[in-house]
Amino acid sequence: MSGADERVLLGRIAGAHGIKGDVLIRTFTEVAEDIAAYGPLTDADGGRALKLKVRRVTPKGVIAGVAGVADRTAAEALAGTELWVLRSALPEPDEGEFYYADLVGLAAVDMAGVRFGEVVAVENFGAGDLLDIRLSATGKTELVPFTKAHVPNVDIAAGLVKVDWPLRYEVAQGESEE
Repeated sequence: MSGADERVLLGRIAGAHGIKGDVLIRTFTEVAEDIAAYGPLTDADGGRALKLKVRRVTPKGVIAGVAGVADRTAAEALAGTELWVLRSALPEPDEGEFYYADLVGLAAVDMAGVRFGEVVAVENFGAGDLLDIRLSATGKTELVPFTKAHVPNVDIAAGLVKVDWPLRYEVAQGESEE
């Protein structure tokens, strides 16, 4: 997929909420209730369309109804379901902003502009966003905090992220530092 056919992950159903079929959703949208603003979402493989109706926003996430889901058992069956949308359904980002999906595939370069890897994912395990970078020298991946201090420049047009990379290339390649 490329361009308008690419899909973007907007959230994940955490579980059921209440007894009438509502679900709790962890959203990745800037404004939580916007999870339902882009029309029907699909599951991870794109095979199931899910139409949401936001009921309210809580500190734990968005409480929403899902069309066709009317009881807790059906809502519980959706736990873990990822909610995807076509990239073309999203508004273009403002100047200097980007979608995390746009970072995947960008070259990772050090402060001197030397390429050392490629962004393969953006992760968040609860303590902040991380770039998952596959190192050119070894094929292994390293997680780098996605902060201004560690990633001072993102240039989508040039196809790169500048990373304040702390390791020497010899170490990354498995050689000694002698």
